Amino acid sequence: MLKDAFFTVYTKFKLHFYQEIFRRFQSREASLTTMETFCVESIQALGSPTVNEFATFMCISTPNAAYKVNSLVEKGYIRKIRSERDRREYHLEVTQKYIDYYNISTSYMAEVMDRILARFSPEECAKLEEMLEVVSQELMPEVQIPRAPK
Repeated sequence: MLKDAFFTVYTKFKLHFYQEIFRRFQSREASLTTMETFCVESIQALGSPTVNEFATFMCISTPNAAYKVNSLVEKGYIRKIRSERDRREYHLEVTQKYIDYYNISTSYMAEVMDRILARFSPEECAKLEEMLEVVSQELMPEVQIPRAPK
């Protein structure tokens, strides 16, 4: 059944990510909490949001968002960049430290994509891409991101 197959693939991506996180944390203390991980992943997906845009997207108060952002800045996972247009405003960007952390999951996605390209014909891959675009753009209207994560 399609639903079961989709859920299985989604679950395998999550579980692989969790395995890699725990494997890396065996030799050192975890530096990001689960909630902080969700926050920084959202900031990355939103593509340099302001604190207010981040708060609005996460459905939390601006002071709560500012508290979370400051913690992530202190830990070195994001930085605040002053807006050139409005000097009172700061945009949030992920740092190389987070990109290295995030690559745990993206490297596996790239590996699976290479396997897909090797296993299926160009026509099948094009159809899969088309279907995923429709799912993302039309069938998931609840989540709007300014750009697709890379």
